[in-house]
Amino acid sequence: MAQAVKDIKMTLEEQLVFNLCNPELRGNALVELSQTVAAHPLTRAPFLKARIPIFVFPFLNTTSEAKSFEHLRVTSLGVIGALAKAEDTKVVKFLLKSEVIPLCLRIMGTGSELSKTAATFIVQKIMRDEVGLQHICATPECFFQVASVLANMVIALNEQPSTRLLKHVICCYLRLTDDPRAFTAMQTHLPEALRNGTFDNCLRDDPAAIHFLQQLLDKLASIVPHPGPHPAAGGAPYPAPGPAAGGSHRGSSQTGPSHQP
Repeated sequence: MAQAVKDIKMTLEEQLVFNLCNPELRGNALVELSQTVAAHPLTRAPFLKARIPIFVFPFLNTTSEAKSFEHLRVTSLGVIGALAKAEDTKVVKFLLKSEVIPLCLRIMGTGSELSKTAATFIVQKIMRDEVGLQHICATPECFFQVASVLANMVIALNEQPSTRLLKHVICCYLRLTDDPRAFTAMQTHLPEALRNGTFDNCLRDDPAAIHFLQQLLDKLASIVPHPGPHPAAGGAPYPAPGPAAGGSHRGSSQTGPSHQP
């Protein structure tokens, strides 16, 4: 078994070397190599210090739907995802300073299912860090930019379901509720499709996703937000971005307060 794994590893390494030597494959091979370096704990810090991740950002800006561009875009997201997966505050600060969130939000709204999933994973991991959550919830504009993209994704997922992508979206919503003002906004502006059982069939084979959704709904059904980080900035709750979402799901029927500025 160990020898088989070693042989597979050698095959992958040989393929990578071959791709690097091939002018037509060199671009993707370099990005794949960067993904490996970003994921390793011993090379991650020097990788960040050299600011190498910013060199994949132009690939995230591409809008072409051609297969070659999509592969490059997904592979580039893999580099950022490998960094974000470490759940390191230094990494999060670097990504925030590099303005990676706007790039991810654009892909979450317009990309393929695979690129949307990778971009949403990155945003989710950034939000898991206290610094990332505070950044997103620092202003109403920033919060509603993220919330609007997530809401549009829910609408799209209702038409083209994807269990994996939906689970990342639910986890993003769940993390947002750890901010008191975002919690208040989510009580009345969580998409109705997440409340009324629309996705029960989509999630039936994913117990973890079902648990996260129920946890989100139970949390929003409470009158007072559960203990979490303090708001990034003081002041009144976020003003409402639009009509409130009503309805309930699995017994969760609490309606949150109105959002008057």
